[in-house]
Amino acid sequence: MSWWRDAVIYQVYPRSFRDSNADGLGDLRGIELGLDHIRELGADALWMSPIYPSPLADFGYDVADYEDVDPTYGTLEDLDRLVASAHARGLKVLMDLVPSHTSIQHPWFTEHP
Repeated sequence: MSWWRDAVIYQVYPRSFRDSNADGLGDLRGIELGLDHIRELGADALWMSPIYPSPLADFGYDVADYEDVDPTYGTLEDLDRLVASAHARGLKVLMDLVPSHTSIQHPWFTEHP
């Protein structure tokens, strides 16, 4: 049986979930700090809305770089730490990948007009 069929999946919109550095915006460290709460709710997995660099014309769904983390949310190292912390709590991590919402600022468009 596939794990997701009976799983409780908690979706997080990173920008508004939890701010760890007092800049007024949620970030990966804030999500990491909230993992115990998410687990206590009975979640089996964490589903994160896009955290990729984006001009934010579509709330992060207009991705400019699929291989990095928007600095607003942290770094790739912060993402690695978040995933490791989630796994240590028995939580799976799902990333919202939206290839059909590529930003006009992505190199596909800026380097090949």
